[in-house]
Amino acid sequence: MLAALAIRDIVLIDRLEIDFAPGMTVLTGETGAGKSILLDALALALGGRGDGALVRHGSTQGQVIAVFDVPRDHPARALLAENAIDHDGEVILRRVQTADGRTRAFVNDQPVGVALLRDVGARLVEIHGQHDDRALVDPAEHRRLLDAFGGLEIEAGDVAAAFRGWRSAESEVALLRRRIASARSEGDYLRASVDELQRLAPQPGEETELAEQRHRMMAIEKIATDLSDAHDTLAGQGSPVPTLASLARRLERKREQAGGLLDGVVEAIDRAIDALEEAEGLLDTSIRAAAFDPRDLERTEERLFALRAAARKFDTPVEGLAGLRERMEADLAALDSGEERLAALEAAAQQAMRAFDTRAAALSARRRAAADALEVAVAAELPALKLERAAFIVGIDSDGEERAETGIDQVSFVVRTNPGTRPGPLMKVASGGELSRFLLAIKVALADRGSAPTLVFDEIDTGVGGAVAEAIGRRLARLAERVQVLSVTHAPQVAARAGSHLLIAKSLVAGAEERVATGVTPLGGPERREEIARMLAGSVITNEARAAAAQLMAAEHGRV
Repeated sequence: MLAALAIRDIVLIDRLEIDFAPGMTVLTGETGAGKSILLDALALALGGRGDGALVRHGSTQGQVIAVFDVPRDHPARALLAENAIDHDGEVILRRVQTADGRTRAFVNDQPVGVALLRDVGARLVEIHGQHDDRALVDPAEHRRLLDAFGGLEIEAGDVAAAFRGWRSAESEVALLRRRIASARSEGDYLRASVDELQRLAPQPGEETELAEQRHRMMAIEKIATDLSDAHDTLAGQGSPVPTLASLARRLERKREQAGGLLDGVVEAIDRAIDALEEAEGLLDTSIRAAAFDPRDLERTEERLFALRAAARKFDTPVEGLAGLRERMEADLAALDSGEERLAALEAAAQQAMRAFDTRAAALSARRRAAADALEVAVAAELPALKLERAAFIVGIDSDGEERAETGIDQVSFVVRTNPGTRPGPLMKVASGGELSRFLLAIKVALADRGSAPTLVFDEIDTGVGGAVAEAIGRRLARLAERVQVLSVTHAPQVAARAGSHLLIAKSLVAGAEERVATGVTPLGGPERREEIARMLAGSVITNEARAAAAQLMAAEHGRV
């Protein structure tokens, strides 16, 4: 239910906070007092069209906050969960309207798009009036309301699931048919290509590995000559090692005669010989490590160039050759064994279609029974609403060949306002007053099934007499036993039925010359009786009007 509404700087409203109660609440006041402003503000919070003209003159922006108390399993909470919005506690919708026409939307203080705000709002509140153009115009909504009335939501969900299963099976059949047709048209090319790729046998990562191997061997090839020359210098015929060794031996023999002059020299020459021998050993190791068969480089290059040539031929990266081979093999397999698999898939699709047809036909039969019951329920409400000559008809057009996720039925609500006239869409056939009364009859028949938890009725009693207004009031009160009802009304018979009464009035703003603001005052006891008396008598309230108001209020509470 709508628990509270906070409005700031919207048209004639400076700052306003309203708490709402369960059951039926009426909003009354003089014409032009601002009742429509409240509904416009609520509609804005629910995702309605923004308009810079809504911002109070002199302000840069206005704001509306609607607070809802809804059950844990309410569809609005599921929608918030789907969009990763915190949905614990109350559901708070907030809309900021700037004077330049821009708007910002928030749900539980998280910024959202207006479309999501509108979807959430539609699950929480329905606003109806003489110019209602939503639920009673959209055939998809008619079908949903009929299913809700008949308690057919589970069956409708099963039909939707069966439809999706059938469509999925049909998609598999269509895909395989396309692959088989493609394979047939390119069969020879596919076989030749698969043979070539199978012989080539490309492996994942092979191009990178071959390129690195080729680079390494080419680099080794460049330094192999230098390694060999260095080895020849140290170990070949021109090696300095024998010469240095001979020199070291001669100096060693003369060492004692030199009186210590040759001690350091001999040791240095010995170290040089050791270093040269160590270098020779390291060169031997490097030469053995660098040794490779030139044919290995040739084979590596041939393999690498073959892969790259195939990649160019098939217009795909080398890394994609293996995947291409697998896809071509699958296409060939589809060509070779596709007919058998296609037959199996077609049989599965036919079975899925028959399962859908069975469920859809059963749902259609139950919808027709529910349609008859809904017609009877609405018809029972019409006489008291002075529509005894009118008829409400639930039209169902079924076509087993027109399968859809919703079944095989096209559902539409049509009315006939007078005998002998042709039934037609409610919005086109009924007058403003008739439309509002038809709407109320349908809503009462549906009760809380297929309805948002809060229903707002905007002056649906306009242009009706006392008896009809009394019937409207009774039906709104009955409806309020199941959902929250807010009714903007000029009918005292309706106002007397409410559990809560809010008076909408304009008053001068303190400290501001010639500026008025709309305010809301909860009424109870004598104040409420006075307002209902005003609705009965007009500008001059008589004692007779007060007595009549007291009688209406007492009748509502069973005291008369």
